[in-house]
Amino acid sequence: MTDRTPVPPRPAPPDSGGLLRRAVPVVWLVLVWVLLWGTFSWANVLGGLVVALVVLLVFPLPPAPGRNWLRPGATLRTVRRFVADLLVSSVQVARQSLEALRPGPPIRSSVVAVRLASSSEFVMAMAVGMLSLVPGSVVIEARPQERTIYAHVLGADDAEAVAAFRTQVAVLETDLVEALGRPPAAGAPSEEIP
Repeated sequence: MTDRTPVPPRPAPPDSGGLLRRAVPVVWLVLVWVLLWGTFSWANVLGGLVVALVVLLVFPLPPAPGRNWLRPGATLRTVRRFVADLLVSSVQVARQSLEALRPGPPIRSSVVAVRLASSSEFVMAMAVGMLSLVPGSVVIEARPQERTIYAHVLGADDAEAVAAFRTQVAVLETDLVEALGRPPAAGAPSEEIP
């Protein structure tokens, strides 16, 4: 007769993916906080960390669908393009500000509607946040059910400038989808929004 004592189960390995999923929103909110203050200092970083932790404790994020893992190469490409957009837009806004001081017709702007290909509200929220940080464009409305954002774009006074902004948003969305692993909406209509 053999003694069959149950073998205790092995402890589960630490969930490093869960830690990363919790750290990414904190790091993102701290980065936004520092960018909103406009200067990098340890006080701003620590203040942003406190604000991020309080915001995430009071308003916890729902679980995001998808793979929940950042793809490093695509994430770096997204950050690189975002920084390039920041630099180019800053120069354009500075140039337009100088032109506004000269006599002549005022600088025109437009409200541009852009339909996103992805049905993920998380991708939409990331795109809205990034677009609002870029000088010269402010998202004034986002409609997740319609996958549409409306942005006020400085200097978009002709069809070419509107098309360029829509292309910029499409590239940003594609980069975010690749970085976050979110699938585009199945059977999404591709009609153009006027």
